[in-house]
Amino acid sequence: MPALNVLFVLVLAAYFFGATLHLLGVVSGRRPLRRAGESLTVAGFALHTVDLVALLATEGGAALLLGEFYFSLLAWSLLLICLFLWWRLRLEMLGLLAAPLALFLFLSSQAVTAQRMPLPKALGGLFFGLHIGALFLAISLLAMACGAGLAYLYLERKIKTKEKLSGFSKALPALSTCDTVNRWAVAAGFPLYTIGLLSGFIWAKLTWNRIFSYDPKEIIAICVWLLFAFLFHQRLFIGWRGRKTAKLAIWISCLTLVSLLVINFFVPTHHSFARYIDGASNIPVRTQP
Repeated sequence: MPALNVLFVLVLAAYFFGATLHLLGVVSGRRPLRRAGESLTVAGFALHTVDLVALLATEGGAALLLGEFYFSLLAWSLLLICLFLWWRLRLEMLGLLAAPLALFLFLSSQAVTAQRMPLPKALGGLFFGLHIGALFLAISLLAMACGAGLAYLYLERKIKTKEKLSGFSKALPALSTCDTVNRWAVAAGFPLYTIGLLSGFIWAKLTWNRIFSYDPKEIIAICVWLLFAFLFHQRLFIGWRGRKTAKLAIWISCLTLVSLLVINFFVPTHHSFARYIDGASNIPVRTQP
C-alpha cells in the first residue's frame, strides 16, 4: 500500500475514534474516554499535517489545483483553530464539533478534484495563497462561532426552563465562555475573511483580467462579508452579546456551508467541483485505499 494511502487511513481512523471516544466520554461522564478522544484527535491532526506535506511533495504545484487538497486543507484549518481555542480557553467541548467536522471534510476531500486553472503569474501566486489561507481560517473561526452559538442557545433554553442539567448538558461550558468564543471568532474571523476576499479579487484580476464576474460564488461571498461586517460592528463597537450574536453567527456559518457545498457542487460556476467528481478531470488524483 502506497505511503499516502497509509497516511489517509491513519488520519481517518484517528479522527473517527477520537470523535467517538470524546462523545462517549461526554455522554457517560468518563474523563478517561474524553482524554483518549482528545489524544487521538491531536494525533490525527499531526498525521493530517504530514499528509498535506506529503501531498504537496508528491504533486508539487499541481496539488494547489486539486479539490482534494482544498477540502483536506479546510479540515486541517478547522482543527488548527479548534486546538488553539481548546488550549487557550480550556474548552474540551470543542472536540465534539471540530473532530466530526474534520472527519467529514477529510473524507469528502477524497471524492472531489477541481478544475485545472492557469497558475497566476507574477504576484498572482502570493494573492492566491493569501486568498485560500485567509478564507479557510475565517471559515474555521465561523464554524467555532457557530458551535459556540448552538451551545449558548441550547444551554440558555435549559436554564430558562429550569431543566436539570445532566449528561451532555452538564458538560457544556458556561454561557459567558460560549460568548467569549463567539467574540474571539468574530474579532479574528472578519479581518481574515476581508483579506481573503480582497486577495481573491486581486488574484482574479491578475489571472482573468477582471476583478468581479458576477459568479454565484462571488455573489454569496459578498453577502457573507456584509453579514459578517454587521456582526463584527455590532459585536465589537455596539456591544452586542449573547443570543443575538449567537444566532447571527449560526446564520452566517450556514451561508458559508451553502457556498462551499451547494454552490461548488450544484450551481454552474468557475469555482465548481461538480464536473470533476471521481477523477473526471485530467489532474492526477491519489489512489484510493
